[in-house]
Amino acid sequence: MSSPEGKATVYTVPEGTRKTRADKLLADAFPQHSRSDFHRAFEAALVRLGDEPIAKNRKLSEGDRIEFEMPEVARCEMGPIDMGLSAVFEDEHLVVVDKPSGLVTHPGAGPPEPTLAHGLLFHCQGQLSGIGGVERPGIVHRLDRETSGLIMAAKNDVAHRALSELFQSRSLLKEYLALATGHPELKSGTIRKPIERNPSQRHKMRVCQEGHGREAHTDWKVEGLYEGGYSLIRCRIHTGRTHQIRVHLRSLGHSILGDTVYGYRALPRLPIAPDRVMLHAAHLAFTHPITGEDLDLEAPLPAGFAPYVDRTLEID
Repeated sequence: MSSPEGKATVYTVPEGTRKTRADKLLADAFPQHSRSDFHRAFEAALVRLGDEPIAKNRKLSEGDRIEFEMPEVARCEMGPIDMGLSAVFEDEHLVVVDKPSGLVTHPGAGPPEPTLAHGLLFHCQGQLSGIGGVERPGIVHRLDRETSGLIMAAKNDVAHRALSELFQSRSLLKEYLALATGHPELKSGTIRKPIERNPSQRHKMRVCQEGHGREAHTDWKVEGLYEGGYSLIRCRIHTGRTHQIRVHLRSLGHSILGDTVYGYRALPRLPIAPDRVMLHAAHLAFTHPITGEDLDLEAPLPAGFAPYVDRTLEID
């Protein structure tokens, strides 16, 4: 009897079998899978007695009917690269790092280059969830290349599934800081405009009419208004659409400094010219899905923001 990945196998403990640990019993009964393979299945809650997931050390007796699946996981063949990543939080289940600007989250269709995934493999010594496959080990969400700040990765499959559920249920707080052109008339606001891919420029997104695209919700608040015609804006996103903050702020007439894709044009009175899209994932708060610990994590603004914010506010 075999157990292909992603398909359930039913196994009934034979008569005459003494009480035995579930992992040992299954590994002996299915020699085509290693004990390590089964441990990953147990971690992912894919081994069940009746409708209840069981632990690997659960003692089984004759007549027990077990149903299990092997996680749909591709083996990671990427090489680790030491990038000196800075961990803001880390335990045996997950890691949250402060990603520098200019680093792609994971390999894509373009030319090969070092990515955050390579750096995570080094930092975590290969201990990352395989659910993302060979190109996205441990990756639960992503940041654009030029966006800096907080991004998390799962070290095992249980954490990966639990973190994915947090994102799907929108049970975590995500806030970004953006330097944007202009001075908003209001101090804060909410943007609820659906977003779709621009059909004529596939690398861009755009807001669209209700009933089209995908729901997108951003709350924003002015943190500072500066001489030179720009603002520091805190954005809380309730949805995770591609380029959401960039598109939503642009829809209000405030392009992010350096974001030429979404309409930024050079401002003559800036302290320096931006060399990146000035967007930073600054704040992440959620309940740890395994330990239940409340985590409230922040990443300080990177040095590149200093010339813009370390100066006198035009309006407090």
